[in-house]
Amino acid sequence: MTLKKSLLVGCGSYLPQRIVTNDELAKKVDTSDEWISKRTGIRQRHVAANGEMTSDLAVAAARAALENAGMEIADIDLIVVATTTPDDTFPSTATKVQAKLAMDHGAAFDIQAVCAGFIYALATADNFIKAGQARAALVIGAETFSRILDWEDRSTCVLFGDGAGAVVLRAARDDEDVDDFGVLSTHLHSDGRHRDILYVDGGPSSTKTVGHVRMAGQEVFRHAVSKLSGVIDEALAANGLESTAIDWLIPHQANARIIKSMAQKMKLPDEKVVSTIARHANTSAASVPLALSEAMADGRVKKGDLVLFEAIGGGLVWGAGLVRIGAP
Repeated sequence: MTLKKSLLVGCGSYLPQRIVTNDELAKKVDTSDEWISKRTGIRQRHVAANGEMTSDLAVAAARAALENAGMEIADIDLIVVATTTPDDTFPSTATKVQAKLAMDHGAAFDIQAVCAGFIYALATADNFIKAGQARAALVIGAETFSRILDWEDRSTCVLFGDGAGAVVLRAARDDEDVDDFGVLSTHLHSDGRHRDILYVDGGPSSTKTVGHVRMAGQEVFRHAVSKLSGVIDEALAANGLESTAIDWLIPHQANARIIKSMAQKMKLPDEKVVSTIARHANTSAASVPLALSEAMADGRVKKGDLVLFEAIGGGLVWGAGLVRIGAP
């Protein structure tokens, strides 16, 4: 069987209207703009309005991605939504997105890999296309993380925000010379032994509640630096590339120091790293596609650019993906 190549041909995003600055948070918890920005690089975050759900954010991002790709919902036969904050325990948020987009064919499902969710979803959709089980897919990372924060816990509530990002993948046509365009490789890992350093203290089967985010910040930082470094090396080696071949690093937007550490390891200058953390904070599964969407919209990331995605989240789960943007 000849495997089909997945091409990334569109990208879109959505951010809720409300912006919460560090100074506003400092009126509610014992913190300050200086304390937050110095340790994380975050200056503000977007927060979903009352009644604005994860599916609403996802639909807005999906529509923007379809428009960017010049495609219609009728062209899509797979929707994969990466989210840790679904509208409901069930049905999946992806099926709600499917209904809101008036798509009555194909398949839709969620993936839960927290902050690495978009890369897990990208890998899943890519493999569906390679196997011939989908022709085109919407891959969405969407979160209303503000709904699972303890707003009295300054160690976590200052870190996260809400938002959504989406990409369109489609199978390369037989008459296209795709060369090295599209999804070149994805690399996924997990290690459940580290559950207790980043988790939510609730769930339907355990506490029968939603729960709040809990985190051991220093431990998460230590694992992030080592594990992301390793998976970046893995992605480059799998494609026989040196880091100098990468046009853009688009990392998970969790902490400015982690982002800087990865860039230094790859010997990439700051101008080759897409960073949105100051304005978006950590939007979990949405952070990578949000950053990609912004960089494509402002013209930094162009057709033919080789982009490296990487992310790590609770689980622990982590991964990386190499994608050459666009189609020949």
